Amino acid sequence: MGFGSAEYIHHFVEAKKIAFADRAKYYADMDFNDIPVDYLISKEYAEKRSKEINPSKASRRVRAGDIENGDTIYLTVADKDGNMVSLIQSNYRGMGSGMIPPGLGFMLQDRGELFSLDENHFNVYEPEKRPFHTIIPAFITKNNKPYISFGLMGGAMQPQGHAQIVINIVDFGMNLQEAGDAPRIRHVSNQQPTGGEMFDGGELSLESGFDYKEIRKLMKYGHKVFFSLGSFGGYQAIKYDEKLGVYFGASESRKDGSAIGY
Repeated sequence: MGFGSAEYIHHFVEAKKIAFADRAKYYADMDFNDIPVDYLISKEYAEKRSKEINPSKASRRVRAGDIENGDTIYLTVADKDGNMVSLIQSNYRGMGSGMIPPGLGFMLQDRGELFSLDENHFNVYEPEKRPFHTIIPAFITKNNKPYISFGLMGGAMQPQGHAQIVINIVDFGMNLQEAGDAPRIRHVSNQQPTGGEMFDGGELSLESGFDYKEIRKLMKYGHKVFFSLGSFGGYQAIKYDEKLGVYFGASESRKDGSAIGY
């Protein structure tokens, strides 16, 4: 399809809608629910859901799959022995809970806000239960060996941003820095693990850099295209090149940060 083409952006957004519909229903503490993760990430399930994508029309509503029958910071570091770490830290909304444990000097988070209060929802609030959250440090292995440690912070932008980074590298042949600097796609809707449904197809934000001919195609498909100054995440990465025996680092241009060798 080609990077930046309406066809690629359309299919990416439609696949994202399906993934987030499932996220809204099934993302919950697995100590409290029997969630078939292996099936949700299987090729079989992906093929089944991909058939729901209309190649020339944006979906207005997407339901979760029926599986029963079928201010954040990011950092990554690597050492001389090949150890790599991917880390994201966030207190969630604002400064978190506003509560500081005496003598410890850090503020507790308030991610309990991301529980659902619907008693029939997998992610409903319960004592000692972990809520849905958006801290998603990412890591890629290749041939069962560490390959790329990376992250793209930014709330609900994270999973769709991570997917775009991997697609840029694997499918579009970009290098580690290009993959992060390339203009991004961001789709938002009311369908969340805390509740809500999508009835209007949501909103699609595109960074500058996409061809307007492709944007007009997207609008003909039925996407509601908006332009935003921010909310496209912040990316850093380290890649290990086994043949050369060296690391490559990348830090994107949207925010502060740097790639440093030592």
